[in-house]
Amino acid sequence: MRLWVSISVVFFCLPALAAKGTLPDAPQAQVPVPQITPLPYPVNRQSLPHINQREADQSDDQLNPAVFSHHLIADRIWISGQANFIFQAHTPFHSPYAGPNSFQSRVETTALSRVLTLYTGVKLARWTEFIFDAEEAGGKCLSQALSMAGFVNPDVVRNPSLGQGVYAARYFIHQTIPLTADRIEEQPNPFYLQESIPRHRIEFTMGKMGMVDFFDNNSVGSDSHLQFTNWAIDNNGAYDYAANTRGYTVAAILSYAGPDFEARFGEALMPTVANGTDLDADLRRARAENLELEWKPHWFQGFDTFIRPLAYLNHANMGDYGQAIAAFEDHVDRVPDITLHRRQGTLKQGFGLNVEQALPANFRAFLRMGWNEGHHESFAYTEMNDTFAIGAELPGDAWSRKQDQIGSAFETGGISSKHQQYLALGGLGFILGDGRLNYGREVISETYYNAHIVSGLYMAVQLSFVNNPGYNRDRGPVIVPGVRAHVDF
Repeated sequence: MRLWVSISVVFFCLPALAAKGTLPDAPQAQVPVPQITPLPYPVNRQSLPHINQREADQSDDQLNPAVFSHHLIADRIWISGQANFIFQAHTPFHSPYAGPNSFQSRVETTALSRVLTLYTGVKLARWTEFIFDAEEAGGKCLSQALSMAGFVNPDVVRNPSLGQGVYAARYFIHQTIPLTADRIEEQPNPFYLQESIPRHRIEFTMGKMGMVDFFDNNSVGSDSHLQFTNWAIDNNGAYDYAANTRGYTVAAILSYAGPDFEARFGEALMPTVANGTDLDADLRRARAENLELEWKPHWFQGFDTFIRPLAYLNHANMGDYGQAIAAFEDHVDRVPDITLHRRQGTLKQGFGLNVEQALPANFRAFLRMGWNEGHHESFAYTEMNDTFAIGAELPGDAWSRKQDQIGSAFETGGISSKHQQYLALGGLGFILGDGRLNYGREVISETYYNAHIVSGLYMAVQLSFVNNPGYNRDRGPVIVPGVRAHVDF
C-alpha cells in the first residue's frame, strides 16, 4: 500500500512542480524553444509507450487511414474503434482418450469469435491524458478455449460461463513528465495522444488496463489483430501476468524512457481465484510486481536491436501441485485437486527475455524465452512453465503491397515435473486436463498472410500446427486453418 501512496504522490505533485518551473520542461527566459526531431515514415514504434498497437493500426496519420481518417479532434479528443473477427476450424486427430478439459478430436467448423472496441481519450492538460475503452467480445471458439497451453485464438474468453455484453476494458490516467526540452515527433494513437514526445521522460499510468499493453511487447509478435494469434507467440506463454478472465487488471506503472535505455515497473491486482473474473483489492495479501528493462544497443548500423529482460513476482491465493498430489496419494482427496490446497500470500516468480532485431529488406525478427517456477498453480494467463519462441515478419514491399505482411513463428512450451504428475494423475488446471498424460513438450507453428484491402479493412489467412496439445503425446497433432477480418474506424 505504501508503494501505491508514494507513486500517487509523485503523480499529483510533479505536474504542479513543472508548472512552477522546477522541472526542465518549465518555460524559462534562458531556455531555448524545444527542438522537435522529425522521424521518417513509418514512425519507429519503439519511441511510443509499449502498447499492444502497431503504428499502422489506428494511427492518426498513416498512408492508408481507417474509415474515419482523423481520430484526434481539435488536438484534444480521441475517438476510434476496431472490429476483429476470427474464424477457425480444425481437422480430426488421433485421441485414444479425453478428459473434461480436452480439445475435441472431432472436426469443429463453427468457431467464429469477435471483439469490438471503442477507443476514447481526452487531454486533460499538456502532458496529462485520460483513456477510456469500451469493449464487447463474443462468438464461439474451438473447444471452449480449453485443452492447449498455447491456444490458437487470443480473442476468446477462457471462462465459458462468462456472459456477453459491453464492458469497460480500460480506463486510466497517463501522465508524462518531460526531463528535457528536446522532442521527438510522433503519431498519436489510442493510448497516447501526443504529437511529439520528450526524448527523455518519466511516465506514470494508473487505472484499469492490460499488463501486456505495456510489458513484453515487440513490433513483430504482439498484435493479435494484425499478426500472430497464438497465445504463446503473441505473448510470452510463461508470463503469468496479473489479469482477470478478460485479460485486464487494475495497476500503476512508473517508467523512464530515453534514447538507448528504458525501465518500467508495475504493481497490479491479482484475481481472487485462478482465471477468475474478480480482482483482489487487498494489496497486503495479493498483488503482482513487474519489472522490465529495455536496452537498445547499436550493434548493426541502420538496423534496430531491442533487448528486454523481464521479471515478475505474483502474490495470490495459489495452490501447490505437490500438496495436491500428496493428498491424493494419501487418499485424502478422491482426485488431485489443487483448488483444495490454496494458501493466501503464496509467491510465484518468473523471468522472460524478449529480443527484437531489424534485418535487411525490412525483415523483422523476434525471440522470446520465459520461465516460471512450476510448484504453484498457473493462475492468470495459461498453463506453461517454460517457453521458447522465434518468429519473423516481412512487409509486402517486394511484391508492391506495402501494407501487407507475411509472418511465420515457432514455439515450444513445457511444464514442471510436479505439474506433469498432477495432470497425469487426473488433476485439472483451469485450461488443461485430459484425465491422463503421456508428457511431451507442446510444439506450435503459425504462418499468416495479412492483406490490406481498402481504407481500414484488413483480411488475413493463417495456418497453425499444434503437436502434443496439452503436452500429451497420446493426442494430436492438430491442424488449425483460419481467416481473420479486421476493421479500423
